[in-house]
Amino acid sequence: MNAPFPRQGNNNRLAGLASTLLALTFFALTFLALTFASAQGLCLHFWRAAPPSSWHIEHLREMTRIVLKFGGTSMGDLDRIDRAARLTLAERRPGTSLAVVVSAMAGETNRLVALARGAAGEGLIGAAFDDEYDVIAAAGEQVSAGLLALALRRHGARARSWLGWQAPVRTDSAHSKARITDIDGSALIQAIEGGEIAVIAGFQGVDPEGRVSTLGRGGSDTSAVAIAAAIGAARCDIYTDVDGVYTTDPRIVPKARRIARISYEEMLEMASLGAKVLQTRSVEMAMNWGVPVRVLSSFVEPGHDQPGTLVCSEDQIVEKHVVSAVAYSRDEARVTILGLKDEPGRAARVFGLLAEANINVDMIVQSQSRQPGTANLLFTVAENDADKAVAALQPRQAELEFDAIDVRRDVAKVSVIGVGMRSHAGVAYAMFKALAAKGINIEAISTSEIKTSVLVDSQYTELAVRALHNAYGLENG
Repeated sequence: MNAPFPRQGNNNRLAGLASTLLALTFFALTFLALTFASAQGLCLHFWRAAPPSSWHIEHLREMTRIVLKFGGTSMGDLDRIDRAARLTLAERRPGTSLAVVVSAMAGETNRLVALARGAAGEGLIGAAFDDEYDVIAAAGEQVSAGLLALALRRHGARARSWLGWQAPVRTDSAHSKARITDIDGSALIQAIEGGEIAVIAGFQGVDPEGRVSTLGRGGSDTSAVAIAAAIGAARCDIYTDVDGVYTTDPRIVPKARRIARISYEEMLEMASLGAKVLQTRSVEMAMNWGVPVRVLSSFVEPGHDQPGTLVCSEDQIVEKHVVSAVAYSRDEARVTILGLKDEPGRAARVFGLLAEANINVDMIVQSQSRQPGTANLLFTVAENDADKAVAALQPRQAELEFDAIDVRRDVAKVSVIGVGMRSHAGVAYAMFKALAAKGINIEAISTSEIKTSVLVDSQYTELAVRALHNAYGLENG
């Protein structure tokens, strides 16, 4: 039987097929090698950007993890706790696992602190008081966690409460103002990916000696962001009594506009300058570990559309405004050292004493005094640190060589914030012009890359906020 093709052609065809197979094999191996190298690079990228390995973050995962946080007003009574439970369940869907962080019920921490101080009297301070203060103050979050877990169970969900030491949230030993050092998220991950909703008591952790510790006021925000980082959550939703971050306080400017997206840097400046929406350390932690944070209202029913405000990295914001917000703080005091000897090193000694007293200083202005060879040194501190500042400096008057210390508490700090300030000139000019038009005198100025702050008489606070909000057209978006 004759072959359909001559033998030589058949051989050529076989040789061609072999060459094709070899080429395909080569490309397949090359593709696999490149894919493996890319995956290795991706993994390395994740772990380089991640917190220390002891945080046990799993970045590559199948399920989407979300952390929700409910503040004190959101947990204010049983009806609000029930709404928090329903808002939580509204986030539950296939492929999503949930952890919830709660604050104490509104007013509960104040009540517990008053009990602690009443029991201790005036004689117990510092280390003799702080560790037991933490035990007492942390009890409020423990109650909230149990109540929300029960409310979730009533709605048919599997839920359990977790205390700080059970998570565990490990901290240093600075009682009443501890800082988180480590979170092992493995137990929480196992629980929530098994279908349980973990309800975690915020504000608290455990120190190296196994004692209860607390993170300071507003610490539940920090707890929520830290846990989100530890379990590799896609985002952290902060439920509060407002529906987002606004261009300024709507109680002062009714036309203030909700901001759809704001950068970590802007939110950090706003938090440090008096905005009460998020706690400063929580924003700092979110920025460090790249945790997106949404600010939402807990006073809406589940299913209600509320976009809130997303706090995210700057590169996720398409349209950047020159000025994004106006913030203010009335919790300020102006301290002036009069007739300070004007020579190198004198200011360093003043601020060294303040640092030893753990007093944070913000604005600083040095000007010539009327007497030759002397200067007046003005700086601002938190209002409740003013007396501490005087106590740190007054006993060293002869050594520091100054005439007197003057303290003014009727001052306020007003600030404009925006990442667009980095690349736009004239922002400070517009600020000073708007204040001058309203007859508002500026007592001190401080600046950063994305912020300009001025110190004014407190009676002009609201007028200054309205003038600046209008000057930068913030109501128009």
